[in-house]
Amino acid sequence: MTHIQTYLATPSTPHLALPPGACDAHVHVFGPAEKFPYAEARSFTPVDAPKEALFALHRMLGIRRCVIVQSAVHGFDNRAVEDAIASGGGRYLGVALLPLSVSDAELQRLAAAGFRGVRFNFMRHLQASAGIDEVLAFSQRLAPLGMHLQVHFESALVHVLGERLVRSAVPVVIDHMGRVDAALGPDHADFVALRRLLQNPLFRIKVSGVDRVAAGPAYYAQGVALARLLVQDAPDRCFWGSDWPHPNHHHVPDDGVLVDLLADIAPDAAQRQRLLVDNPLAFYRFPS
Repeated sequence: MTHIQTYLATPSTPHLALPPGACDAHVHVFGPAEKFPYAEARSFTPVDAPKEALFALHRMLGIRRCVIVQSAVHGFDNRAVEDAIASGGGRYLGVALLPLSVSDAELQRLAAAGFRGVRFNFMRHLQASAGIDEVLAFSQRLAPLGMHLQVHFESALVHVLGERLVRSAVPVVIDHMGRVDAALGPDHADFVALRRLLQNPLFRIKVSGVDRVAAGPAYYAQGVALARLLVQDAPDRCFWGSDWPHPNHHHVPDDGVLVDLLADIAPDAAQRQRLLVDNPLAFYRFPS
């Protein structure tokens, strides 16, 4: 299987200076495969994107904290993320991929190791993690551990999943702006429903993926416009993430460019402070 390069080895240096303590709330790590083998059922084989490359990127971008989300490339084997958390000096936390059958003891162990939530996929290109009713029942097991649900779904599913997820026993974080199509604009039914859902304080949203919801770099402004509305709607319940190393993408983004887009996503310095520092610090409970 061909190894796919999903990220730039030398991204541009951003012009925007991030506030001290800035958090990248959505990244992945891949491998190294000889130490942390990729899942047999993966949809593609990436070039390794290990913790060392992630740490170096964050030093260059001016990012202090991070949330590493387990990728389907590694399936339910969360060891690569756990290893990166352990090497991150308290500045890196995680979100796991797990089967519903995971034991309470393993959930407790992962929570103690720095995992703050469990992610469930409802995407065509990824194997569905579980049914929504099963996920809602599972949320009861997360509540005593202070863990949350993270959901990644096709934009059209907001109309179905949204009305069910309000019954979650724990906060729900929505990935990548609900994967809306930025070209359809803010008045499209999917985005309208997403904004309506965000009125419920149970929900948080990641204004990551402005590059994913747009057709390419020439259209990033379309994604930025939607992200800016979400930041205005829920200034205390939004997080930003680079989504490095950008798996399953239609192009390879420049991480320096993505950082500079924050000047338009959150034009005010106070907005960026909440988005990048205050919100993730409080929600993910980074060690002081």
